[in-house]
Amino acid sequence: MNLKSIGNSFSLSLIFSISTVLFPLSSFSLDSKSDSTATASSHEASHEDLIRGERLFYGLVYQGDKSVNCASCHNTRFVDSLNWNPNAHDISLKYKDKTVKDLTTVLLRPRSEKMALSHKDFDLSESDILVLKAYMDEFAVKGLKPEKAIINRLIIFIFISLLVLVSLADITVIKRFKYKWVHLIILLGGGIYITDTLVKEGLAIGRSEGYSPDQPIKFSHKIHAGQNGTDCLYCHSSATTSKSAGIPSTGVCMNCHLIVRNGSRSGAFEIAKVIEAYEKGEPIDWIRIHNLPDHAYFNHSQHVGVAGLSCQECHGPVEEMDRVTQITDLSMGWCINCHRGKEVSFHDNKFYEVYRDKMESMKKGEIDSVTVEMVGGIECMKCHY
Repeated sequence: MNLKSIGNSFSLSLIFSISTVLFPLSSFSLDSKSDSTATASSHEASHEDLIRGERLFYGLVYQGDKSVNCASCHNTRFVDSLNWNPNAHDISLKYKDKTVKDLTTVLLRPRSEKMALSHKDFDLSESDILVLKAYMDEFAVKGLKPEKAIINRLIIFIFISLLVLVSLADITVIKRFKYKWVHLIILLGGGIYITDTLVKEGLAIGRSEGYSPDQPIKFSHKIHAGQNGTDCLYCHSSATTSKSAGIPSTGVCMNCHLIVRNGSRSGAFEIAKVIEAYEKGEPIDWIRIHNLPDHAYFNHSQHVGVAGLSCQECHGPVEEMDRVTQITDLSMGWCINCHRGKEVSFHDNKFYEVYRDKMESMKKGEIDSVTVEMVGGIECMKCHY
């Protein structure tokens, strides 16, 4: 190989190397017109672009005298109430693999009347939407921001504990503070507070009263069971015959949503998740709310099928809940108190035919009623074996 061919090869290699370095840097230029089918990935955007995209999302950038605040409708943190609008993570995930053109359409020309009303004042340029999508792509990876833990009670507990220790140290070792009655007040009050806190927190271990997690789909029992009057057993069909009440499959959901494609409050966004899961043959990862310890046995068929209890007796007025919340602590004491007062219905109930002595006693008028306790409802081996 001669020197000329070597030089040509070196020149071509140099040009190729420079082009591979410069091309990615120019691919996200906001001054040049972007291809409508291109996507704006967060790794292509500069730090300044992501900052501007974030400021646009939170309404901190004004076009004239107006701003677009996406976060006012699409929460960026976990919330303890039902926001019918999709959260920021949901919409970011949905549009992560879509084009800038798709995002432009939904922002500026939405088909939904509700969205069209909310977006009517949007005045976003192509470059605005480009950096907005870059920020959303990054948000799709990061997810919702967790709420900061409230530690006021812990701080108070530590402070009172330290105060009690100081009082004890002064009484027994230091002996400098002459007003001993102050120490007695601190020790008495602090001791009561510390004992009360430890007992309550100890009893609460393993219990989740008030638990109300975000579900993968914003399903409202208030709409389905309350407004639409759907029977609980239509979705939880195994409650009368099985240990578990069961979680409805997407096939059960699609019995209605083959026709119903738009929710009265949530629009099409949440129902689209059900349809997508059904078409892909994937289950929906619902989060279980009511949980018992592994050593405790509970059978739905015993309570719903045999005893004829309504769902509300344990789960509360679910037909009034948008977000289902655990309203009881499901403790052993709570169950036992129910069994002590709940009457057993012997009428046309073959399950209780073995308790003929109780039936005869009722017929003779020796007892007015039979409670669950009287048929072994508080025996340890009934729930723990």
